[in-house]
Amino acid sequence: MKILHTADWHLGKRLEQFSRLDEQREVLAEICHIAETEAVDAVIVAGDLFDNFNPSSEAQQLLYSTLTRLSAYGSRAVIAIAGNHDSPERIDAPDSLARELGILFVGFPNASIQPFQTANGLTVSRHDRGFVELQLPHSASPLRLLLTPYANETRLKTFLGTENTEESLRQALQQHWRQLADTYCDQQGVNLLVTHLYVMRQDDENPPEEPEDERSILHVGGAQAIFTDNFPPQIQYVALGHLHRYQTVSKSPCPVVYSSSPLAYSFAEANQTKNVVIIEAEAGQPVSYRPVPLQSGKKLLRGRFESVDEAVQWLAENQEALVQITIVADSFLESADKKRLMDAHAGLMPIIPEIRTQPNTAQSQRKLADLQAQSREELFIEYFQQKHNQAPSESLMALFREILATE
Repeated sequence: MKILHTADWHLGKRLEQFSRLDEQREVLAEICHIAETEAVDAVIVAGDLFDNFNPSSEAQQLLYSTLTRLSAYGSRAVIAIAGNHDSPERIDAPDSLARELGILFVGFPNASIQPFQTANGLTVSRHDRGFVELQLPHSASPLRLLLTPYANETRLKTFLGTENTEESLRQALQQHWRQLADTYCDQQGVNLLVTHLYVMRQDDENPPEEPEDERSILHVGGAQAIFTDNFPPQIQYVALGHLHRYQTVSKSPCPVVYSSSPLAYSFAEANQTKNVVIIEAEAGQPVSYRPVPLQSGKKLLRGRFESVDEAVQWLAENQEALVQITIVADSFLESADKKRLMDAHAGLMPIIPEIRTQPNTAQSQRKLADLQAQSREELFIEYFQQKHNQAPSESLMALFREILATE
C-alpha cells in the first residue's frame, strides 16, 4: 500500500501582519494532487492542523474541504491527529460526521475509534485506546496505526497513569506502545505509529531544533524528549509532526520521520525545501519512503543593506516573496527613508535597524537637549509620523490634547 505522510499545516497562521491562507489553499491543493497522482491508499496528517485553539471559519473550511478531497469520498483513509497548536476537543468534534468519508479525527491519546464501514469499503476492523486497524478498499493487508496525539502535561500524566518525571513518562509511553504492538501488530499487516512529539536519538549530541516561533514541547509532560529506542520493534514507520524541517531522525528500529510543514512559516525556515512523504509498505517487510518536494507558496527572503537605495532596488527585484530587511546605518532611519522602503514592497516585514556605531557623548547630549526642548504634542506628532508614515488627524490630536489636559 501507498501512504502519504504530512504534518504541521498550521491553517490560519500569519507571518507578522500577513495572512498565509491563500498560500495554504494553494499548497493543500498541491498535496491533494500528489495524493491523486500517486494513487495513495491512506493519508496521515501528524498534528498541528490549525495554528491556534480558535481557528477562523476560513481555516476550518479549508481543513474540511481538503480532507474531503483527500478521502476521495470514502475510498481513501485519512487520519488526522491533534498537535500542540490544536484544541483536542475541536479536532474530535466532527469525527462522527467525517467517518462517513473515511476521515478519522483523533484529539486525545486515549481515543478509541468505534468500528464503522464506508460505502466504498473502508472498514475499521479493530480498535483500542490509541490504536485502530483499517481494512483499505484496495489493499489485502490491514493497516494498523498506533496513534498518540499531543497531550499537555496533565492529560499525559492522567492518560499514562504515572508520576510526572522525565523517565517515568518516557517509559510509560514505551510500555503503552509496546503493549498495543504486541497485541495487534504481527507481520500480516502494515504497522505504523503516528505522533506529535519531540523525538530524538538517545545518543544524539546535536538534537534537532524546534522552529524559532514554535511553541516548544521539548518538555512535553515533563519528558525532555522521546527516544527512538522507545518505539516498538514491530513498527515499520513512525510518522512525526512538530518539527518543520524534513528529516529522518533515525532508521532504527524503523524510519522515524518528520515530514516538514508544507510552507516556510518563519524566516529561519527560509531556505528549507518543504515536502510530503510517500511511504510504500508491505506486510512483514521494511518500508521504502521518499520525500516529494512542494512547489507552492511564497519564498521568504532576508536582506541586509547599508544603503536605502540598495535595499529599494533589491525589494523591487523580489516582489513575489515575503521579505525581511536589515538596514545598517550610523543612526535610525528617517521617516522619509522608511516610507520609501515600505512603498517599495507590499510584503515587507517590520524593518530591522542595525546601528553601526553609537553616537558620542556630545552628540547624545545634543539629541537629548533637542528632545527635551520639544513639547509632548510635538514629540507625539513626530512619533506618529515615523510609525505610520503620515501626520495624525486633527480628531486624534484633539483626543491627545484632551488626555494631556486630564493629566
